[in-house]
Amino acid sequence: MTDRAFSVVRAGALTTVQDLGRPGHAHLGVPRAGALDAPAHRLANRLAGNPESAATLETTLTGCALRVRTATTVAVTGAPCPVTVDGRPAPWGAPVHVPAGAVLEAGPATHGLRSYLAFAGGIATEPVLGSRAADLLSGLGPDPLTEGAVLPLGDPHGPPATADAVPHPGPVAELLLPFLPGPRDDWFTDAGLRTLVTGRFRVSPAGNRIGLHTEGPPLERARAGELPSEGMPLGALQVPPNGLPVLFLHDHPTTGGYPVIGVVPERFLAPAAQAAPGTPVRFLRIRQGCSRGT
Repeated sequence: MTDRAFSVVRAGALTTVQDLGRPGHAHLGVPRAGALDAPAHRLANRLAGNPESAATLETTLTGCALRVRTATTVAVTGAPCPVTVDGRPAPWGAPVHVPAGAVLEAGPATHGLRSYLAFAGGIATEPVLGSRAADLLSGLGPDPLTEGAVLPLGDPHGPPATADAVPHPGPVAELLLPFLPGPRDDWFTDAGLRTLVTGRFRVSPAGNRIGLHTEGPPLERARAGELPSEGMPLGALQVPPNGLPVLFLHDHPTTGGYPVIGVVPERFLAPAAQAAPGTPVRFLRIRQGCSRGT
Protein backbone atom coordinates (compact mmCIF):
# COMPACT_ATOMS: atom_id res chain seq x y z
CA MET A 1 0.00 0.00 0.00
CA THR A 2 1.34 3.45 -0.95
CA ASP A 3 2.19 5.97 1.77
CA ARG A 4 -0.45 8.21 0.22
CA ALA A 5 -3.28 6.70 2.23
CA PHE A 6 -5.20 7.00 5.47
CA SER A 7 -6.48 4.49 8.00
CA VAL A 8 -9.83 4.66 9.74
CA VAL A 9 -9.66 5.27 13.49
CA ARG A 10 -13.38 5.94 13.99
CA ALA A 11 -15.81 5.16 11.17
CA GLY A 12 -18.85 7.03 12.53
CA ALA A 13 -22.51 6.14 12.02
CA LEU A 14 -22.18 5.96 8.22
CA THR A 15 -19.22 7.28 6.28
CA THR A 16 -18.95 6.53 2.56
CA VAL A 17 -16.75 7.45 -0.37
CA GLN A 18 -18.66 9.71 -2.78
CA ASP A 19 -18.00 11.69 -5.94
CA LEU A 20 -20.48 13.07 -8.50
CA GLY A 21 -21.92 9.59 -9.09
CA ARG A 22 -22.46 7.41 -12.14
CA PRO A 23 -25.34 8.94 -14.13
CA GLY A 24 -26.48 7.34 -17.38
CA HIS A 25 -26.73 3.73 -16.22
CA ALA A 26 -30.38 3.57 -15.12
CA HIS A 27 -31.18 1.33 -18.10
CA LEU A 28 -28.82 -1.22 -16.49
CA GLY A 29 -30.60 -0.91 -13.14
CA VAL A 30 -27.68 1.06 -11.66
CA PRO A 31 -28.60 4.08 -9.50
CA ARG A 32 -26.72 7.35 -9.81
CA ALA A 33 -25.23 7.43 -6.27
CA GLY A 34 -22.80 10.30 -5.52
CA ALA A 35 -22.70 13.04 -2.89
CA LEU A 36 -26.16 13.98 -1.59
CA ASP A 37 -25.04 17.55 -0.91
CA ALA A 38 -23.23 18.14 -4.19
CA PRO A 39 -22.46 21.85 -3.54
CA ALA A 40 -20.71 20.93 -0.26
CA HIS A 41 -18.77 18.15 -2.02
CA ARG A 42 -17.63 20.54 -4.77
CA LEU A 43 -16.62 23.21 -2.25
CA ALA A 44 -14.53 20.76 -0.22
CA ASN A 45 -12.68 19.73 -3.36
CA ARG A 46 -12.01 23.31 -4.41
CA LEU A 47 -10.58 24.11 -0.97
CA ALA A 48 -8.32 21.03 -1.15
CA GLY A 49 -7.07 21.94 -4.65
CA ASN A 50 -8.97 19.12 -6.38
CA PRO A 51 -11.26 19.01 -9.41
CA GLU A 52 -14.90 18.75 -8.34
CA SER A 53 -15.05 15.17 -9.62
CA ALA A 54 -12.53 13.93 -7.01
CA ALA A 55 -13.85 11.47 -4.44
CA THR A 56 -14.52 12.73 -0.91
CA LEU A 57 -15.84 11.20 2.31
CA GLU A 58 -19.49 11.80 3.21
CA THR A 59 -20.16 11.42 6.94
CA THR A 60 -23.54 11.04 8.62
CA LEU A 61 -24.29 12.93 11.84
CA THR A 62 -21.44 11.61 14.00
CA GLY A 63 -18.42 12.36 11.79
CA CYS A 64 -15.28 10.19 11.66
CA ALA A 65 -11.58 10.10 12.62
CA LEU A 66 -8.71 9.18 10.27
CA ARG A 67 -4.92 8.79 10.57
CA VAL A 68 -3.00 9.97 7.50
CA ARG A 69 0.17 8.14 6.45
CA THR A 70 1.68 11.16 4.73
CA ALA A 71 1.35 14.89 5.20
CA THR A 72 -1.65 16.17 3.28
CA THR A 73 -4.23 18.94 3.02
CA VAL A 74 -7.83 18.27 4.05
CA ALA A 75 -10.96 20.45 3.88
CA VAL A 76 -14.22 19.77 5.75
CA THR A 77 -17.51 21.28 4.53
CA GLY A 78 -21.23 20.44 4.55
CA ALA A 79 -22.75 20.12 8.00
CA PRO A 80 -20.67 22.27 10.40
CA CYS A 81 -18.74 20.20 12.93
CA PRO A 82 -15.70 20.54 15.22
CA VAL A 83 -12.48 19.68 13.36
CA THR A 84 -9.31 18.64 15.21
CA VAL A 85 -5.80 17.47 14.29
CA ASP A 86 -4.32 15.30 17.06
CA GLY A 87 -6.89 16.85 19.40
CA ARG A 88 -6.04 20.47 18.55
CA PRO A 89 -8.81 22.62 17.02
CA ALA A 90 -8.60 23.21 13.27
CA PRO A 91 -10.86 25.29 10.99
CA TRP A 92 -13.99 23.99 9.33
CA GLY A 93 -14.51 25.23 5.76
CA ALA A 94 -10.81 25.90 5.10
CA PRO A 95 -7.73 23.95 3.98
CA VAL A 96 -6.07 22.18 6.94
CA HIS A 97 -2.51 20.84 6.88
CA VAL A 98 -2.37 17.41 8.51
CA PRO A 99 1.14 16.08 9.30
CA ALA A 100 2.09 12.49 8.55
CA GLY A 101 0.83 10.16 11.30
CA ALA A 102 -1.62 12.70 12.73
CA VAL A 103 -5.29 11.96 13.39
CA LEU A 104 -7.81 14.23 11.72
CA GLU A 105 -11.25 14.13 13.34
CA ALA A 106 -14.49 15.60 12.06
CA GLY A 107 -16.79 15.54 15.08
CA PRO A 108 -20.57 15.31 15.33
CA ALA A 109 -22.53 17.76 13.21
CA THR A 110 -23.64 20.83 15.17
CA HIS A 111 -26.55 21.13 12.74
CA GLY A 112 -27.38 19.32 9.53
CA LEU A 113 -26.55 15.68 8.86
CA ARG A 114 -23.70 15.20 6.38
CA SER A 115 -20.17 16.60 6.33
CA TYR A 116 -17.68 16.21 3.46
CA LEU A 117 -13.95 15.59 3.80
CA ALA A 118 -11.77 16.28 0.76
CA PHE A 119 -8.11 15.21 0.69
CA ALA A 120 -5.55 16.73 -1.68
CA GLY A 121 -5.44 14.29 -4.60
CA GLY A 122 -8.84 12.78 -3.77
CA ILE A 123 -9.61 9.27 -2.56
CA ALA A 124 -8.19 6.81 -5.09
CA THR A 125 -10.30 3.68 -4.63
CA GLU A 126 -10.94 1.62 -7.76
CA PRO A 127 -13.64 3.19 -10.01
CA VAL A 128 -16.72 1.15 -10.94
CA LEU A 129 -18.55 2.24 -14.11
CA GLY A 130 -16.50 5.44 -14.07
CA SER A 131 -17.23 6.42 -10.46
CA ARG A 132 -15.79 5.80 -7.00
CA ALA A 133 -19.14 6.46 -5.30
CA ALA A 134 -20.47 3.96 -2.79
CA ASP A 135 -24.03 2.91 -3.70
CA LEU A 136 -25.88 1.48 -0.70
CA LEU A 137 -28.71 0.03 -2.83
CA SER A 138 -26.76 -1.87 -5.48
CA GLY A 139 -23.58 -2.43 -3.46
CA LEU A 140 -21.36 -0.92 -6.17
CA GLY A 141 -18.29 1.04 -5.14
CA PRO A 142 -16.29 0.81 -1.90
CA ASP A 143 -17.90 -0.44 1.29
CA PRO A 144 -18.85 2.06 4.01
CA LEU A 145 -15.86 2.83 6.23
CA THR A 146 -14.99 0.46 9.07
CA GLU A 147 -12.38 0.82 11.82
CA GLY A 148 -8.94 -0.26 10.60
CA ALA A 149 -9.73 0.07 6.88
CA VAL A 150 -7.04 1.74 4.74
CA LEU A 151 -7.98 3.88 1.74
CA PRO A 152 -5.52 5.18 -0.88
CA LEU A 153 -5.11 8.83 -1.86
CA GLY A 154 -4.27 10.20 -5.29
CA ASP A 155 -1.49 12.60 -6.16
CA PRO A 156 -2.29 16.26 -5.41
CA HIS A 157 -3.71 18.20 -8.37
CA GLY A 158 -2.72 21.72 -7.34
CA PRO A 159 -2.36 24.10 -4.41
CA PRO A 160 -5.29 24.39 -1.98
CA ALA A 161 -7.67 27.28 -2.50
CA THR A 162 -8.04 30.19 -0.13
CA ALA A 163 -11.29 31.92 0.76
CA ASP A 164 -12.13 34.88 2.98
CA ALA A 165 -15.58 33.42 3.60
CA VAL A 166 -17.19 30.05 2.86
CA PRO A 167 -20.85 30.13 1.83
CA HIS A 168 -23.14 28.03 3.99
CA PRO A 169 -26.94 28.06 4.00
CA GLY A 170 -27.21 27.49 7.76
CA PRO A 171 -29.59 25.11 9.54
CA VAL A 172 -32.52 23.78 7.52
CA ALA A 173 -35.36 25.28 9.58
CA GLU A 174 -37.93 24.26 6.94
CA LEU A 175 -37.29 22.02 3.95
CA LEU A 176 -38.88 23.59 0.86
CA LEU A 177 -39.35 21.12 -2.01
CA PRO A 178 -40.58 22.67 -5.28
CA PHE A 179 -41.94 19.94 -7.55
CA LEU A 180 -43.22 19.45 -11.07
CA PRO A 181 -46.52 17.52 -10.93
CA GLY A 182 -46.86 14.16 -12.62
CA PRO A 183 -46.47 11.77 -14.22
CA ARG A 184 -49.02 10.01 -11.96
CA ASP A 185 -50.68 12.90 -10.13
CA ASP A 186 -53.99 11.77 -11.72
CA TRP A 187 -53.85 8.77 -9.36
CA PHE A 188 -54.75 11.16 -6.53
CA THR A 189 -57.93 13.05 -5.75
CA ASP A 190 -58.13 16.84 -5.77
CA ALA A 191 -58.19 16.62 -1.98
CA GLY A 192 -55.01 14.52 -2.03
CA LEU A 193 -53.25 17.07 -4.24
CA ARG A 194 -54.33 19.88 -1.92
CA THR A 195 -53.01 17.93 1.07
CA LEU A 196 -49.61 17.69 -0.60
CA VAL A 197 -49.23 21.48 -0.86
CA THR A 198 -51.11 22.52 2.29
CA GLY A 199 -50.46 19.66 4.75
CA ARG A 200 -47.96 19.83 7.61
CA PHE A 201 -45.24 17.31 6.87
CA ARG A 202 -41.93 16.66 8.62
CA VAL A 203 -38.81 14.59 7.94
CA SER A 204 -39.08 11.03 9.24
CA PRO A 205 -36.20 9.27 11.03
CA ALA A 206 -36.68 6.41 8.53
CA GLY A 207 -34.84 8.26 5.74
CA ASN A 208 -31.44 7.33 4.29
CA ARG A 209 -29.40 7.82 1.12
CA ILE A 210 -32.10 6.01 -0.85
CA GLY A 211 -34.91 8.36 0.06
CA LEU A 212 -36.17 11.01 2.45
CA HIS A 213 -39.33 9.73 4.14
CA THR A 214 -42.01 12.06 5.46
CA GLU A 215 -44.53 12.02 8.30
CA GLY A 216 -47.84 13.85 8.09
CA PRO A 217 -51.33 13.53 6.59
CA PRO A 218 -51.71 10.74 4.00
CA LEU A 219 -52.58 11.68 0.41
CA GLU A 220 -55.98 10.46 -0.75
CA ARG A 221 -55.86 8.16 -3.76
CA ALA A 222 -58.26 8.30 -6.71
CA ARG A 223 -57.29 4.83 -7.95
CA ALA A 224 -56.74 1.54 -6.17
CA GLY A 225 -54.03 -0.95 -7.01
CA GLU A 226 -50.49 -0.30 -8.19
CA LEU A 227 -48.72 0.42 -11.45
CA PRO A 228 -46.50 -1.92 -13.42
CA SER A 229 -42.91 -1.05 -12.62
CA GLU A 230 -41.71 2.06 -14.45
CA GLY A 231 -38.63 4.23 -14.45
CA MET A 232 -37.92 6.37 -11.36
CA PRO A 233 -35.88 9.57 -11.73
CA LEU A 234 -33.79 11.31 -9.11
CA GLY A 235 -36.12 13.60 -7.12
CA ALA A 236 -39.25 11.50 -7.70
CA LEU A 237 -41.98 11.91 -5.06
CA GLN A 238 -43.24 8.35 -4.82
CA VAL A 239 -46.30 7.66 -2.70
CA PRO A 240 -46.44 4.15 -1.15
CA PRO A 241 -49.66 2.60 0.23
CA ASN A 242 -49.41 4.56 3.51
CA GLY A 243 -50.01 7.74 1.51
CA LEU A 244 -46.86 9.54 2.73
CA PRO A 245 -44.50 10.92 0.05
CA VAL A 246 -40.95 9.59 -0.22
CA LEU A 247 -38.38 11.80 -1.96
CA PHE A 248 -35.97 9.64 -3.96
CA LEU A 249 -32.33 10.57 -3.41
CA HIS A 250 -29.12 9.42 -5.10
CA ASP A 251 -29.20 5.71 -4.17
CA HIS A 252 -32.85 5.27 -5.19
CA PRO A 253 -34.08 2.26 -7.19
CA THR A 254 -34.30 2.85 -10.92
CA THR A 255 -37.81 1.38 -11.22
CA GLY A 256 -40.86 1.22 -8.97
CA GLY A 257 -44.56 0.44 -8.95
CA TYR A 258 -45.96 3.10 -6.62
CA PRO A 259 -47.34 6.25 -8.27
CA VAL A 260 -45.09 9.32 -8.57
CA ILE A 261 -47.13 12.43 -7.78
CA GLY A 262 -44.34 14.81 -8.79
CA VAL A 263 -40.61 15.28 -9.32
CA VAL A 264 -38.34 17.69 -7.43
CA PRO A 265 -35.70 19.11 -9.85
CA GLU A 266 -32.13 18.23 -8.91
CA ARG A 267 -31.19 21.86 -8.18
CA PHE A 268 -33.49 21.80 -5.13
CA LEU A 269 -32.27 18.52 -3.61
CA ALA A 270 -29.13 19.52 -1.69
CA PRO A 271 -31.01 20.85 1.38
CA ALA A 272 -32.69 17.44 1.74
CA ALA A 273 -29.25 15.98 2.49
CA GLN A 274 -29.01 18.20 5.58
CA ALA A 275 -32.62 18.09 6.87
CA ALA A 276 -32.65 16.35 10.25
CA PRO A 277 -35.58 14.19 11.44
CA GLY A 278 -38.43 16.39 12.63
CA THR A 279 -37.63 19.23 10.19
CA PRO A 280 -40.87 20.69 8.74
CA VAL A 281 -41.37 19.97 5.03
CA ARG A 282 -43.35 22.10 2.60
CA PHE A 283 -44.09 21.00 -0.97
CA LEU A 284 -44.40 23.81 -3.53
CA ARG A 285 -45.98 23.13 -6.90
CA ILE A 286 -44.09 24.57 -9.90
CA ARG A 287 -46.92 25.75 -12.11
CA GLN A 288 -45.23 27.13 -15.20
CA GLY A 289 -45.64 24.80 -18.14
CA CYS A 290 -47.30 22.12 -15.99
CA SER A 291 -50.63 20.37 -16.29
CA ARG A 292 -52.27 17.64 -14.29
CA GLY A 293 -52.13 14.08 -15.51
CA THR A 294 -50.04 12.39 -18.19
